[in-house]
This record gives sequence, structure tokens and C-alpha cells, in this order.
Amino acid sequence: MREPVEEMIKEYRNHLFAVAFNICKSASDADDVVQDTFMKYHFSKKQFSSKEHIRAWLLRVAINKAKDINRSFWKQRSTSIEDYIETLELPEKEDKGILSEVLSLPEKYRIVIHLFYYEEYSVADIANLLKLSESNVKIRLSRGRDMLRERLQEEWVYE
Repeated sequence: MREPVEEMIKEYRNHLFAVAFNICKSASDADDVVQDTFMKYHFSKKQFSSKEHIRAWLLRVAINKAKDINRSFWKQRSTSIEDYIETLELPEKEDKGILSEVLSLPEKYRIVIHLFYYEEYSVADIANLLKLSESNVKIRLSRGRDMLRERLQEEWVYE
């Protein structure tokens, strides 16, 4: 199964951007990741079994490319987390605070929290996508939630 690149861009661009930004913390780097991901899809001869398989493959490629950018010598951070969060249209004021805290988590927790809550992947799907065991994903989710709970409670106590 192969879908046209234009359809994939319309359907998955925002998801890939969110994952890439979550890792890179830079809008320009996230845009580069999205572009590189779709270019890789376009030039790939890989056949997919379903749309879900395509989505998982695109997310995996985007995650790898974002990590590559973070490791590169030329890493640039042109947008701060605070600036990016201000550009988002979130329904509740508290959502910006929560997103800010999620983005401040260490990468290994931030990625699984994003995939679980924002992309609505199951633990098994995240494990396959990140090449981790299901128990490791559960541990990362639990530790990430604990960190968020601790940080958000501190924030609310001081208000």
C-alpha cells in the first residue's frame, strides 16, 4: 500500500511537527524534520500494510531525524519553548502550563507522554515504535506522570 505524498502531508504534517518540536524544541528544526520525513517517504520504495503502518513509520522516521538534529554540531534553537507555547491556541489557560511542563521533561519521558496523550497511541504501539519493551514504556509513562504531578503541585501550591 502506498499513499500519495500530498495526502500524507495533509494528514500527518501537524502530528510530525508536534513530535519533532517536542524533541528539538525549535520550530525551524521541527519544520526541517517534517520536510525530511516526507522526502524520505517520497523516495522510499517501501510498501505498507495499512495507513496505521504508514503513520507509525512516519513518526519513527521523524523521531530519529529530530534526535539526529539534536546530536548535530549545527543545532540551533531559534524559538524558545515559551515563545512556541504562546503561539498555540489552547482552549484552557491551564493547558499552556501543562504543555510547558511536558516540554520541560527529560526527552525519554517527554516522547512517551506525547505519543500516549497527544497522539493517542497505546503502550504496545509506543513500545513497537520506539523499540522498547512494553514494561519500559509503562515505567517511563509512570515516571513522567510523577514528575508532572510533582511539578504541577508545586506550581499550584505557590499560586
